[in-house]
Amino acid sequence: MSKSRLYLLLAIVGFIAPNILVFMESIETRNILLYSNPLATIEGMFANRISTIFMIDLFFTVVVFFIWTYLDGKKYGNKNLEQVWFLTLLLGLAGGFPFYLYLKEKALVATDRRKCEN
Repeated sequence: MSKSRLYLLLAIVGFIAPNILVFMESIETRNILLYSNPLATIEGMFANRISTIFMIDLFFTVVVFFIWTYLDGKKYGNKNLEQVWFLTLLLGLAGGFPFYLYLKEKALVATDRRKCEN
């Protein structure tokens, strides 16, 4: 399996797996994608010390991911950053990170092919 296919598979699993629970929560509480009732979402995210630890870690990781993808995207000429960031904010980092790696690998393979053709 090529790296790009692996990254795409990981992105699909990363977008679907956690969002099964988000979908279940959305149906149960009518808090669609955890965005339609932000106060309830924030209360749940910071309900206790353990969930607070995970949320702080996740927020910091997402900020680092956005900075890294911006700098890395400029370096490799990746023009789909807004799409990656939107999907990451909407559906989560578990899918957004491998999706970025998929797009980067796809761009690198295309660049290598162009170099070989010349």
